[in-house]
Amino acid sequence: MPRPRMPNHREGKPQLAADDGDFEGAVAEQELVEGAFADLAREQAATDAVLDGYPDLGARVGRDGNSVRELLVHRIEEYARHCGHADLLRERIDGRVGQ
Repeated sequence: MPRPRMPNHREGKPQLAADDGDFEGAVAEQELVEGAFADLAREQAATDAVLDGYPDLGARVGRDGNSVRELLVHRIEEYARHCGHADLLRERIDGRVGQ
């Protein structure tokens, strides 16, 4: 059975919230959550595979000429930022703070 997805008009990717960012359209269906984690794991593996092809962290790549090191640091920053967002959402749900 295909997993449920909310349509996204950009690049055919699943949209988990309304375009305004208020999460008005967010859903908590287990299949959708599991699918999102699977998508994340697949994207991370693809990114790892590409970056592993550059043993020199100072190598400049892509249209913008960023170094591989910059891309790795940016990836860590983005992941940390999203973890912080998830923590804020969790606090709103269960009321625990500062953990």
